[in-house]
This record gives sequence, C-alpha cells and structure tokens, in this order.
Amino acid sequence: MTASGSGENFPWHTLALQAVYSRLKTDSDGLSSDEATTRQSEYGPNRLPQKEPTPAWLIFLRQFRSPLIYILGLAAVISIAIGETTDAGFIALVLVVNSIIGGTQEFQAERSSRALQGLLRTRGTAVRDGDTVDIDGEDFVPGDVVLLESGDRVPADIRLISTSNLEVDESSLTGESVPILKDPDWRGEENAPLGDRRNMAFAGTTVTRGRGRGLVVETGARTVIGRLAGDVSAVEGGAPPLVVRMERFTRIVAVVVLLAAVVAALLGVFVRGFGAVEMFLFAVALAVSAIPEGLPVAMTVALGVATSRMVRIGVIVRQLVAVEGLGSCTMIATDKTGTLTENELTVRQLRLPDGTTVEVTGAGYAPDGTVLQDGSQPEPEVADDIARLARAAALCNEGSIHRRDGEWVWSGDPTDVALLSFARKAGRDRESELDALPETSQVPFEPDRRFAATYHSAGGETRVFTKGAPERVLEMCTWSDEHTHRAMLDRATEMAQQGYRVLALADGTLDTAEAAPSDPTGLTFLGFVGMVDPLRPGVRDAVASAQQAGISVSMVTGDHPETALSIARELGLASGRGEVLTGAQLAEFTPEQFATAIERTRVFARVSPDQKLDIVSAAQQAGHFVAVTGDGVNDAPALRIANIGIAMGQDGTDVARDAADLIISDDNFATIMSGIEQGRVAYDNIRKVIYLLISTGAAEVVLVLLSLAAGLPLPLLPVQLLWLNLVTNGIQDVALAFEPKEDDVLARPPRSPDERIFNRLMIERTVVASIVMGVTGLLTFRWLLDSGMAESAARNALLLLMVLFESVHLGNTRSETRSIFRMPPWKSPILLVGAGTAFLVHLSALYFPPAQLVLGTAPVDLDVWVTLAGIALTLVAAMELHKVSWRWRHPARSDGD
Repeated sequence: MTASGSGENFPWHTLALQAVYSRLKTDSDGLSSDEATTRQSEYGPNRLPQKEPTPAWLIFLRQFRSPLIYILGLAAVISIAIGETTDAGFIALVLVVNSIIGGTQEFQAERSSRALQGLLRTRGTAVRDGDTVDIDGEDFVPGDVVLLESGDRVPADIRLISTSNLEVDESSLTGESVPILKDPDWRGEENAPLGDRRNMAFAGTTVTRGRGRGLVVETGARTVIGRLAGDVSAVEGGAPPLVVRMERFTRIVAVVVLLAAVVAALLGVFVRGFGAVEMFLFAVALAVSAIPEGLPVAMTVALGVATSRMVRIGVIVRQLVAVEGLGSCTMIATDKTGTLTENELTVRQLRLPDGTTVEVTGAGYAPDGTVLQDGSQPEPEVADDIARLARAAALCNEGSIHRRDGEWVWSGDPTDVALLSFARKAGRDRESELDALPETSQVPFEPDRRFAATYHSAGGETRVFTKGAPERVLEMCTWSDEHTHRAMLDRATEMAQQGYRVLALADGTLDTAEAAPSDPTGLTFLGFVGMVDPLRPGVRDAVASAQQAGISVSMVTGDHPETALSIARELGLASGRGEVLTGAQLAEFTPEQFATAIERTRVFARVSPDQKLDIVSAAQQAGHFVAVTGDGVNDAPALRIANIGIAMGQDGTDVARDAADLIISDDNFATIMSGIEQGRVAYDNIRKVIYLLISTGAAEVVLVLLSLAAGLPLPLLPVQLLWLNLVTNGIQDVALAFEPKEDDVLARPPRSPDERIFNRLMIERTVVASIVMGVTGLLTFRWLLDSGMAESAARNALLLLMVLFESVHLGNTRSETRSIFRMPPWKSPILLVGAGTAFLVHLSALYFPPAQLVLGTAPVDLDVWVTLAGIALTLVAAMELHKVSWRWRHPARSDGD
C-alpha cells in the first residue's frame, strides 16, 4: 500500500468522496480488524511527535547549572591552588552527591510524567468489522471510519462523509474563535485556508455541536497538528508557578546568607586576624551550608510524592501545582450525574397519559427484565401504549445495544442505552424498528435545545419521534385543554420528587412534502419514562467530610429541580424545594441577589453552561477558592475559569479533560475529597521542609557570627559546615517530604488562598529554633574550651551537637502546633530511616580514618555523648514552649490541640 497522501500537505479537501475511497482502498463501511492491524504496522501509531527523553547523563550534568555550584567549584579550585587538596576533594564529593540526588529525583519525575501522559490518552469511536467500537486514539489508521459527536476531540485528520449540524472549534489551528459549520459536500481549491476546508475535520480540534461520520486520511505526524507538534515538542516547558515562587524565595535567602558570610569573613580577617584565604573558604562553606539550595528539589519531591499518592487513589495530576492548590479550595461546585451518582441509568417506571403506572424490572444496561402492571403482565390496552412508547424510545435514539459472543455490549449516551434496554424488555429493538421506519433526518439533543427528534419514512408519510425534558416536549404536543397540560406537568414533578430522572416521549405525523422542522409541533404525548441513577458508594460520607473540612459543596446540574432535590436530600445539602434555585430564577436576579444566592444556596438545577460559569465567577468574587467538576464540553468554560478544574476520566469528554487541572479516573466525588486531603498534606510537608532548612541554616549563621563577635576561634571548619549541609539537605529534608498526613488534616478550615508560606508562625518558629541552636552551640563551645578541651576536640564535639540538634529538630518539624509527644515516631517510618541514616553517617565519620582525616572528627567519650544529648533536647523543650504559647495566643488557628 502507498502512503495515505503524496506529500506533507496532500489536498484531500479537493477530491470527490469516491476518489478518497479509491485512494485509501476503503469504503463507507470502514475497515476490518485484520486490515486495520496491517495498516497499523505500515503507518505506525496515531501519535503526535514527542521529544526524546532526556538521557540520564545529561540530567546528571544539568545539576551543575547553579550559581551555588559555581561558587563551590571556585572554592575547590582555590583549595587546590593553595595545596588544600583534602578540602578540594571533599567539595568535589559534595558536588557529585548533590548531583546524584537531584539527578535521580529529576529522572524519576520525568519518568512519572511520561507514565501519567499514558493515562491521558484520547479515545474515539470507529467502525470495524461493521460494528461501532471504542478504540484508543493511537489505533486509528488511514481508511478508518470515525463517528463524531458533541464534545469529542477529533482523533485524526478526517474527510467527512456525512454530518448533522456538525460544528467544530478549530481555534487551536486557525485562531478563528467561532466554530466552523461543516459540509461534506463542499469542495475547494488546493490552496484553500484550513478554516475554509468545510469537508474536513482536523486532529486536535473539538466537536462543539452535532454529529458526523468521516474517513481518516492522515494520522500521527502527517496530520496538520502533527506537523506543528514536530516543532513545538522541541520547546522546553516552563516551571510550575509554585516552583518559580520558591526559587525566587531561595534567591532572596541566598542574598541574605551571602551578606552574613561576607560579614563573617570581614570579622575574621580584620577583627580576629585570620588569613584571607582561610576566611574566604570559611565564608563559602558557611554560605553553602546555610543557603537552602535543596529546597526546590525537596519541594518538587513533596509535590511528586503527593502526585504519586493521588494516582494510587485515582487522581491524575495534569498541573503539578494543582496538587497544592486542591488542598486550599473552599468550595466545590460539582455535577450530579456520574460524580455524585453511579451514572448507570435504569428505566424503573413508566407513567402513561391516562395515569397508569408501569414498573420495569432489572438493573443496569443489560436488558434482563420485564415490564409489569401491578406485578403482572399488562392488560392488552396498556400493552399497546407501552409498545408505542417503547418504539419511540428505540427510534429517537443514537445508542446501540446488541449481543456479541454471548455478552450484551452497548455504546452511546447513557440515557439512550437505558432507553434501548427498556425497549428490548418491552419487545422492541432498534434494528427491527429502523427496518420498518427508515430514518431520514434527525435533530440531535443539545443542552440549549433540551430535546431530540428523529424523522422516519412511513410510506406516504413522515413519522416524527421526540424525547426530552418534560416541560419542553409537552409544549410541542397538542392538548384538549390547559388543565390536562398542567396535570401532565404535575405528574412529571411527582415522579421527579420520587427521585426519578424523567423524560417525556411523543410522536407525530407529517406530510412527505413538508420539510422536517427543527422544532416539531402538534405531537401526541406517549408518556413519561422514569430512570434512577443511585448515589455512588462513599459519596454521602465524602460530602460530610468536605463540610467538616470547612468546604462548601454546591450541586450544579442541568437536571430537573425535583430530581436534584431528591439527591440533595440524601446528601444533606438541602431539605426542601425552597433550597433549590433554577436557571430561570437566576436569570431574573440582580448582581447583588446573585451574590447572596451563591452564599446561601447549595443546589442549582436546570442551569445553562453560561449560568454555571456565572456561579463559579460569583463564588470567586465572594472570596472562594473554587474547584469545579465537569465531564461535558459545556462544562469546559467553568473548568477553565475555576481555580481548580476537575474532569471525569471515565465518561468525561476530551475537551473537559483538556480544560481541567486534575482528572478523576473513577468519576467519584469521594475521590475528590481524597485528593483534597493529599493536597493539604503536600502543602504541610512543603512548609515542614522549608522550616527545617531555613532554621538549621540560620542557626549555623548565628553560631558563627556570635563566635567571631565574642573573640572565640572558628567554631566549625569549612569542611565541617559542608558536612552539615550534606547530612541535613541530602537526607533529612527529602525524608520529610514523605511525611504522612496528620490526623486532623481534614478537620481544619481551608487556608486562605493569599496566605504566604513564610508566615508569622514560621517566622516565629525559625527565630526561636535558630537562636536556641546558635546560642546553645556557642555556650557549649566556650564551655568545652574553658574546661581545657583542645580546640580541635571542641570543634568535634560541637559538630556532633549540631548533628544531634538537626536530628532532634526533625521531630519538631512534624507539626507546627501539635506536641511532639502526641505524634508517635513509628507512624513516620521514612522519616525515622532518614534521621537514622543521617545520624549513622556521622557516627561512622567519628570512627572511619579517612573521614577523621577530612573532617577532623574523632570518637567521643560516653560522658560527652550524654551531656551533648541532654543539651540537644533543650531544643525540644524550647519548641514545645513556643507551641504552647502559640496555641494560647491563637486557639482558633491551632491544628487540633
């Protein structure tokens, strides 16, 4: 077989449809599975060009691109120049170890990112072996027949065969903001602009309205968007905003610490008389030790850990910073169907025009059940009415349900499939009905239209069948009087109050010479169909958990007010009709009334996509940090404007997933609450890492400056400061990023979206901790010298004390206000391993001869061990006193104590 096109820009839009079939060696019935497999081997997967993964060696070298690394490298060169090869070797070791740690984390993050991309695959509907099948987007090949409907992402470049009101948003390719109405009969010049090629649908564009059937002509890199992606994939992505802010914060801290290092060097040279080279090396070591250069990496690890935890519970993170953002949301505007409920509709009740109630047995889409009147077979007259209703349900339908290999299989909209299942239970199937009444045209269902209709040839007449919202369909029917019309509306309301999703069905007859109207009238009402969609397991508890966490939950649905109220009652969101607002009511509100309604109301029904957008905007203006759930193309604007957009992974449309920050793989509201919990944990852990690094680095600066000002020898050598940096930043901060959740993480109110990470609480804790460690270290060093201990031995003991301080302080970081004694260490095994590893590394340095030579360490007597351990524990006492003070001063801001 030849390539699908004869070049990079083959003019498929200029060919007649038969010429396209001939060139691709296919027809309107599509390909067989065997032929599709053969073409897959020839053309390759339908995948956009991707940048090659960064090799591990380049990731390793990339870790050296940092001003701090340049400073260390300069210090190493100077050390070699003055004969201090030991210091130079140790600096080189620090560089290599830091590069290995950072490179490993970056490599794992890149690998995880690519794994997550595999979960975000586009799917589509193809015709294979005469059946409609749902396939992965990568499996489409030239010659495939594709079915498109509102909300779909076009999987490949397609030559359209037939359409029904098909409109496609091509703004991603052409910049044209208005969707393009497609026409399969259009043909144009070879050089026609993309936006004018109305017989084509291009990969990556989105169907905004209508239905279509088309033929795949180009896939993968040969598509229009594929050729663009070949250039785009080579561009480096930007860093997440939170990472950028933290890197900026690190630079500010670096400036402060470098100034402190310069002051220390000047004091040493001009006040104490130390050598300039010696103090230069010391100042460099002090700066490197105090600057939290590991903070961006540790923060990314914290977010990465949360991302991994979210994946395990079914939350796919598309934007890394959405992990932290989800934890700060104060309001969730959620869909009802498929998020709060199962989204497996089942027809349970019929209400005929004369008031007769008919029960339909069975559950789920499989048509295993029957139709009963008062527990037995319907009377003949009633059976005729049911058959007429079932015929309309089967014909005004775009779904499919049939047996394959002994199993029931289905495709299409859940409502359509539920109606087809009911029709089969009543003895009617769509295929037989279409044989008798061939379809000639249709009016597809759209949210703004609120009904669907199909037209069928019946000899010399045209039959019309319609379904939709009760109030809309009843308007299209003929009534003997208004009282009967209102009685039918009351009946629909009664069914909705019982928790049913209600559809009305009607039929009618047109003269064949009469054009099929887009809004039929003069129809005959056939009856109501009542469907149920039960709550998902765990949703009731999840909503209660959200409310306990201070998060407002609002149901925003296009469903009937009574149906929405029935679900809201089960969830505790509302108890009476007066607590539900409809789209019609919202349309009449003034801006002030609208704002008040957002604060007081938790259930919104029969709202349009524009009104959902208005609800989200009003909530944001009221100060809420809003998370929005959605699954349809009509939800995309609200998902985009939301602080956090959450799309459904199973039944969500491609455009909804593209607009979202997070994707819920199981479409379950309970999973969202688990994601919020992990978002709060990630934010907590970022604060803990920042506090650990800043407070220990500040303590070293305080120790050095006070020692020089007091006329004491240098308390620590440059290589010892570098050692502290390696032990602290290289092991303990990464371990802290894995800290599990605190018990009350969902019992706290949401944090303010404007809250600074380095807030008053952290500033107070940092000042207390750094002063306690720095001053206590100074006093201990002086006491050791005054007791007759040699200067080198005193430094060795002080170095051990600083390591003990860091190990003890790791426990203090586990909660900002909760006592360390109320947090068992065995609940954080990774932190225990991190602290233990850091301590054992230093312990080995006391006895390992090469380490003794480099660091100036030596074994310490038992009595010194005991004394230093006791001194280190004073830090616990100081931080516990601060926690008590904070809780007393800010009882409402304590996390549970």
